[in-house]
Amino acid sequence: MMDGLDFVTKLATNELSAVELIEDAFAKIEKHNPLLNAVVHTRKEAALKEASTRNLQDTPFKGLPFLTKGLGQELVNEPSNGASRLFDGQLANKTSHYVQALEKAGFIIIGQTNAPEFGFKNITDPQLHGPSRNSWNPDYSPGGSSGGAASSVSSGMVPIAGASDGGGSIRIPAAFSGLIGLKPTRGRTPVGPGSGRNWQGAAIDFALTTSMRDTAAMLDVLQVIEPAAAFQVPLFKTGYLNTLNQKIEKPFRIAYSLESPVGTPVSQEAKDAVLAAVHFLEEQHFNVIEQQNPINGLDLMKSYYVMNAGETAAMFANTEKNLQRSLTKQDMELMTWALFTTGKSISAAEYSNSLALWDHAAEEMAQFNETYDLYLTPTTADTAPRIDAQLQTTEQLSQLERIDELTTNEQQQTIYDMFEKSLAITPFTQQANLTGQPSISLPTHLAKNGLPLGIQFTAPKGKEDWLLQMGVLFEKHNKFIHKK
Repeated sequence: MMDGLDFVTKLATNELSAVELIEDAFAKIEKHNPLLNAVVHTRKEAALKEASTRNLQDTPFKGLPFLTKGLGQELVNEPSNGASRLFDGQLANKTSHYVQALEKAGFIIIGQTNAPEFGFKNITDPQLHGPSRNSWNPDYSPGGSSGGAASSVSSGMVPIAGASDGGGSIRIPAAFSGLIGLKPTRGRTPVGPGSGRNWQGAAIDFALTTSMRDTAAMLDVLQVIEPAAAFQVPLFKTGYLNTLNQKIEKPFRIAYSLESPVGTPVSQEAKDAVLAAVHFLEEQHFNVIEQQNPINGLDLMKSYYVMNAGETAAMFANTEKNLQRSLTKQDMELMTWALFTTGKSISAAEYSNSLALWDHAAEEMAQFNETYDLYLTPTTADTAPRIDAQLQTTEQLSQLERIDELTTNEQQQTIYDMFEKSLAITPFTQQANLTGQPSISLPTHLAKNGLPLGIQFTAPKGKEDWLLQMGVLFEKHNKFIHKK
């Protein structure tokens, strides 16, 4: 499969035109999307007009077609519904800084991909659009919340697609779909304007790719210092693509763990993926030692759900003000209703203490990185769940239905229980969101059931270049898996 920069070369030499690439992308969408349900909105006429009228030759990506995630990656006058029935029909009144950066880089936005309602799930099955399916096996989920993006890239509709990650939503679908998924350092790629604290810095926008050089090129065009952004990261001025193939000079000290940070089971396949990586790294003369990080994973996840609930309550308080009515259970999916209801009973002190726990975890990881440069784990504890997997029990669903009758403590426990089965599948990704560190999923393992699995490296803040170097090492030694 050609990567994005392969197509850019053909655009630069006029072997292909942007119009031809867009026509080809829509032919692939027409072929694959009826099964995969990855793309939920298109703008073919507008995209073709841009391709024929914009001056693209002096841009890095020269008219490459691009699908944005249908959640927060706003293009003016295009849908902005949060994958929610409540906002169906709503259009964006401005273009986000993230999409502005894409357009400046020479991408042409051709549509939007599917996501779960408000991005709360690690699978993609919104009631508004229906479930997305995994291109490796459509009986399985591509993950979430960037599940539509993962299906669109892994099926070849586009070589690169927009994604975002508030708890693993880039890395989880990357692992489930055989892709490269980088979550940059907090503040590296702010989405803006007016949304500099997405999930209090836990959420960050980037992309899903099929090659390390595409990942590096994307980071070059998306890294920015926004004066208004809540979080700032110094620019990597030498350029990620320029330094991608440099020899690794630093003798990385690498810790690895096979244990779930929340004490849940980890499949042997996920362990085997990491152990194979450890063996390869030792062959490459890296110092690798088994060592779990010091963070209390259970407490950190509870703090994460406090943030989720609080942010949901704040979002809907504004919605109620704008609509001039109270929202009801019928306005949203049950999981969203549970978070909304719980968030209304969370005190400012509880919310502040939850964020303080993130800061403590960041300090612990900074100390950990004084001994170990990189931290290696499975990306997910198992391969993708089936489309029809029941991730809540009948009893849990009943509890969610009457969550407004519960005490504050009972509500928060219900939220934890609601996510229990899904968290057990993907317990490794959330910590980097809360500490602000960069983290990457690499597609190195094919499980016996024919589905891919990823391994995850996490680096100190600002060290995306270390993650890219590790990715190139695995890629050059043919350790990445590819769909037949």
